[in-house]
Amino acid sequence: MTKPLTFAVPKGRILDEALPVMARAGIVPAAEFHDKKNRALSFATESGDTRIIRVRAFDVATFVAHGAAQAGIVGSDVVEEFNYPDLYAPVDLDIGHCRLSIAEPKDTAGQASGNGGGHTSHLRVATKYPNLTRRYFESRGIQAECVKLNGAMELAPTLGLAGRIVDLVSTGTTLRENGLVETAEILRISARLIVNRAALKTDDRVAALVDAFRKACQSEGAN
Repeated sequence: MTKPLTFAVPKGRILDEALPVMARAGIVPAAEFHDKKNRALSFATESGDTRIIRVRAFDVATFVAHGAAQAGIVGSDVVEEFNYPDLYAPVDLDIGHCRLSIAEPKDTAGQASGNGGGHTSHLRVATKYPNLTRRYFESRGIQAECVKLNGAMELAPTLGLAGRIVDLVSTGTTLRENGLVETAEILRISARLIVNRAALKTDDRVAALVDAFRKACQSEGAN
């Protein structure tokens, strides 16, 4: 009996937008997936030839890169942050749009950041994206000391942990409510279909899945 494919999806904001795309590509979770009280992490699908695991976004990339899952959906921010050599992102799903931006306290923005004010060679930045953050600042001749936080990023400047933050921004409301302003955009983000490179070469079902998602996105774009 052929082992089912494992498809990883992220908890949080992308998932609601991803489910219709998945359905058009033939991946429909079983009913228990939608039960808010269900704490399971692995679910069957209606077709039975694929199982879905629901994990944190950063873990989606790790499961797929290491072959524990053959495919999944995650934001391009995660793909770029980890830059796993065994990860391939063949389809832009055109959902989950936001941006990765630098934000600073409104009262001091641009004073010593190289963004319109004076220049400094060293900054302390609070972020969940240390690799992207370092690469961005290094390209501008600035050494970024990254303080890794997984949430409540907006508190870092207020409490003196870091002078600025790098975080996902959608509307900017949370920044404004915490006295911060965007000073630069690092990356435009959308959700991607990701696959394990080895699985793509050795399992025809993975290649078929890539084609199904491409067609699902094309059909939506035509509507």
